[in-house]
Amino acid sequence: MKYGAHVFLWLDRYGDDDLASLLQKAQGLGLAFLEVSVGDDMHFDAELLGRRASSLGVELVISPGGLWPMECDISLADKRDRQRGLAWHKRALDGAGACGALAYAGAIYGHPGRVGPRPPSQAEKERIADGLHELAEYGAERNVLVALEPMSHFRTHVANEPRQLNELIRLADHKNIRIQLDTYHLATEVGSYAEAIGEAMPRLWSVHACESNRGVPGTGILPWDEILGGLKAHRWDGHVAFESYNSSVRRGEFAFSRGMFHNVCPDGDEFVRAALAFISAARPHV
Repeated sequence: MKYGAHVFLWLDRYGDDDLASLLQKAQGLGLAFLEVSVGDDMHFDAELLGRRASSLGVELVISPGGLWPMECDISLADKRDRQRGLAWHKRALDGAGACGALAYAGAIYGHPGRVGPRPPSQAEKERIADGLHELAEYGAERNVLVALEPMSHFRTHVANEPRQLNELIRLADHKNIRIQLDTYHLATEVGSYAEAIGEAMPRLWSVHACESNRGVPGTGILPWDEILGGLKAHRWDGHVAFESYNSSVRRGEFAFSRGMFHNVCPDGDEFVRAALAFISAARPHV
């Protein structure tokens, strides 16, 4: 497996110099990749980021974690909103391509925070699939995979489990789409992590690894023997990113604004060290 970390373990906002420091930090911690979130409030030079990452041997993943207008949503009924959503994601994919990112990953089938009053209709699924096909093709032209992440029912009504993503992927019908699982989001959605991992195969590309409270893996209640055993059973050797929100930034306001009310990530460096130590010790025993 290749281990990486999300920039939000350290910072909520960043520019070119910040990202240069984080790349150095990632390399020093023994990480293979860094996940960088983009948004309308994030401003950095993608090409410069790519050159710096390449010089250090650190890979990049891009995700939509910054300011993302709610009307930019490819699932909405209004065609103008869907077009705004496509344009927004294409700009992100342009940046991903410019920095040489491996993938653009997240809940891009809708918008996190929008939960419908009813299950998605067939018409909604089909328009989402049309948008995903277009984004997957756009990503392929830039050598960037599109990795879809199911989220909890508190964040979306579109895709909470791998089986729902598989349905959208079949409808989208494009080989450039993969799946990203998040151990935190799956905790409220699946009865078996092993079964969820099996459903995500063979499209599973990456895993966000954190605890039930977004803390360091192994410090909460998630069944890591089952999670790691499920990955091992399929001989999966993909990308594992440690993800949380730094609970010291702005005296805890950053984490709180993201719905994380526990002080489980006061120091990004220590989070990564503890996570790597736990996974390294647990893997041989599953």
